[in-house]
Amino acid sequence: MKLFGKDNQASGNQAGTTEKRNPSKQHPELKIISGNQISPPSSSQKEVQPESQTTLLPKVNHAIAISSGKGGVGKSTVAANLSLAMAGKGFKVGLMDADVYGPSIPTMMGVKQQPKITKEKKLIPIDQHGISLMSIGFMVEDEQAMIWRGPMLHSAMRQFLGDVIWGELDYLFIDMPPGTGDVQLSLSQITSLRGTVVVTTPQEVALSDVKRSISMCNRMETPLLGIVENMSYYIDDSGKKIEIFGNGGGKKISQKLGTNLLGQIPIDPQICQCGDLGIPIVLGYPDSPQSLVFQEIADGLVNQIDQLDPQDELVIE
Repeated sequence: MKLFGKDNQASGNQAGTTEKRNPSKQHPELKIISGNQISPPSSSQKEVQPESQTTLLPKVNHAIAISSGKGGVGKSTVAANLSLAMAGKGFKVGLMDADVYGPSIPTMMGVKQQPKITKEKKLIPIDQHGISLMSIGFMVEDEQAMIWRGPMLHSAMRQFLGDVIWGELDYLFIDMPPGTGDVQLSLSQITSLRGTVVVTTPQEVALSDVKRSISMCNRMETPLLGIVENMSYYIDDSGKKIEIFGNGGGKKISQKLGTNLLGQIPIDPQICQCGDLGIPIVLGYPDSPQSLVFQEIADGLVNQIDQLDPQDELVIE
C-alpha cells in the first residue's frame, strides 16, 4: 500500500472496482483497502526488520510520543492541549496523529479540509491554531473503516514522517494508538524519538496497562520523560475535591520508576466540550485551572528534556 504516492503496480481493475463500490472523500494520494481485499497472512511473510539510521525529520529538534497502555484515558486530549500549550510558549510545534485506528485530532482541532500536495507528491501539514497537523482522519470519511497490517502500518508511519513537509519544528508530538503494537515498533525503527510521555488515570486497572507501555519504552530504548495522570479528581460546586477514580496511582508508579509526574488533570465537562467544538480548552479558556495544569505539564516537559544528557537521545543504527 502506498499512501502519498501513486503505485502503478497496485492500481488496477480491482482498485477501480473498489472505488466504485465505496465512494468517499478519500484523499487522491491515499489508498485504503476494504475488508474483502485482505488475504490470509502468508507463512512466507517476514517480520519487518529495523532499518538503518534515517533522517526523516531533519529539521525537528524533538520528536515526542504521547502514549497510553489502554484506550479511554484521554491521551489525544492531552496531546492536543499539550501541543497548544507549548506553542503558546513560543515554540514551533507539530502534532502527528498516529492513531490510525481511531484518529481524534481532526475533531479536537476543528479541521475538516484535506492537506494539499506538492508537485513532488509531498503533503503539506494543515496549520490550525498555530501548529502543524497531520492525521489519517483528514483523508477519509468519518465512518470509513481502516484495516491495517503490520507492514502496511510500517509504510504508513514512514510516509507520515518522510513524505510530509514538517519544516523546522522545536517539538513534534506524536499521538500514538493505545497499547503496545506495530505502530510503536515501527516508529522506534524509523526515527529517533526524544522520549515518551505516558498518560494514565488513577485507578489500579489503568496502572497495570501503563506498566506494559513503559516496558515497551524500555524494549525500544526510548527515554520515559514522565507520566501525566488524567481524570485525577473532580471539583464540585462547593470547591471540594472528589477523587472519583481513587488517588495516588500516577504518583506511586512515577516514584517506583524514578520518573516525573508531570501533572494531574482534573475531570471537567469543559475539557470535553472544547474538544468536541474543535477549540481545546487551552485556547478556549486559557486562564482556567484545567489550562494551567496543561501549562505546568509543558513547563515540566521542557525542563525534563533540558536535563537529559545528549547521549541519552536514542539513535537507531
